[in-house]
Amino acid sequence: MKAARKALDLSQEALALEASIDRTYVSGIERGRRNPSLTMIAKLAERLKTTPAALLTPTTREQMGN
Repeated sequence: MKAARKALDLSQEALALEASIDRTYVSGIERGRRNPSLTMIAKLAERLKTTPAALLTPTTREQMGN
């Protein structure tokens, strides 16, 4: 999610405002501390101009736990 957000040059605060959620919630999702609902993932994907599947797909070995 962070990569998609940065690709659009959005701050956590800007994304949170667009999605009508708290900035700390965006931060928590990006750090793996929060587990968003499927509805929230779809909402964030729409704001980030991507798909829910793309947000759920690990992009680096670190994200995959290796």
